Amino acid sequence: MKILRWIIGVVLLGSFLYWNFYKFEYGLIVKFINILLFCALYVLYRVILGPTAADRIVAVDILGVLIIGLLALLGIYYDKQFFIDIGLIWALMSFIASLAFAKILEGRNLDE
Repeated sequence: MKILRWIIGVVLLGSFLYWNFYKFEYGLIVKFINILLFCALYVLYRVILGPTAADRIVAVDILGVLIIGLLALLGIYYDKQFFIDIGLIWALMSFIASLAFAKILEGRNLDE
């Protein structure tokens, strides 16, 4: 079953990359945005079906990093500064959430 999932994942990834870089007729930033969104789908799969709580917490942290990158690319593409500001706020909140998840996973209260 694991080998079948790997094969399906590689085929999906290869077909997406072929479509994104050879058939899609937009600029390079739009192609990078597509890649980040595609990676976010894989990370959401790990968040939903992660075998352990630690895997889910790491996947949520990775999803936060992907969203920050996506906001930075959107800021460059639309030439709007507020996307970068939202990305900075998201980074701070993601860091605090990671600390809180780690304490909860460790079994301690948040006030310790």
